[in-house]
Amino acid sequence: MSENRNNKIEVTAWNPFTGCTKISPACQNCYAEGLALKLKRWGTSGYDNGFDFTIHPDRLKKAVPLKRKKPTLYFINNMSDTFHEDADDQSIDEIISIVRKAHWHNFYMLTKRSQRMKDYFSKEPAPDNLWLGVTVEDRQHGLPRLEDLQHTNAKNKHICCEPLLEDLGDIDLSQIRLVVGGGESGSNARKAELAWVGSLHHQCRSQNVHFYWKQWGSYGPDGVYRGVKKNGCLVKGKLLLSFPEDLVP
Repeated sequence: MSENRNNKIEVTAWNPFTGCTKISPACQNCYAEGLALKLKRWGTSGYDNGFDFTIHPDRLKKAVPLKRKKPTLYFINNMSDTFHEDADDQSIDEIISIVRKAHWHNFYMLTKRSQRMKDYFSKEPAPDNLWLGVTVEDRQHGLPRLEDLQHTNAKNKHICCEPLLEDLGDIDLSQIRLVVGGGESGSNARKAELAWVGSLHHQCRSQNVHFYWKQWGSYGPDGVYRGVKKNGCLVKGKLLLSFPEDLVP
């Protein structure tokens, strides 16, 4: 299993959609909501609606990824959800078309609307340069999303266990190439237990899946509240901050 050993992983956001609606426990302390409301107060272009779901036709028309020739890792709609119930199929089609045309980039997409994602890609083949993923924060909401993802035709599939809210138990990671995990940040953050992380890490290793531990968040592995910077991202003394080589251009 190849790894990119450079810890300074650069990800560029591309947001044809902004805003979202909370649908599961992972959404409780949504970072994007707080940021969107700040951007609205600051008068930032594109955030007039705050965190209300908004499609930006101008961003689709400009198709910035097509104009950038340097291979880049783009995170699609990190301030929204591509498969939000208010997103029309035509706009999603335009996003996927741009991904397909910009074949020299890699695109990272994450959704909590896994049923719509699965239905969409049952009719539309996923581009090979799209890393398609779902949020898996717990068993009740996250594991069904994982199953939906496994039933898509995407070549590169990943799951995001951030925030990790409980022990996921024994999970089948077949077809999954990358697991990203992390604790929650902020004054209302919920703890991620060391045992949960250890179990997830062990299962990734035993099933030959790349594991990336992003951060502990506000609570450290010892359960003490310190803040993100002080807690860092070590897992049992190891720094697990690498992506698969073919994900990072």
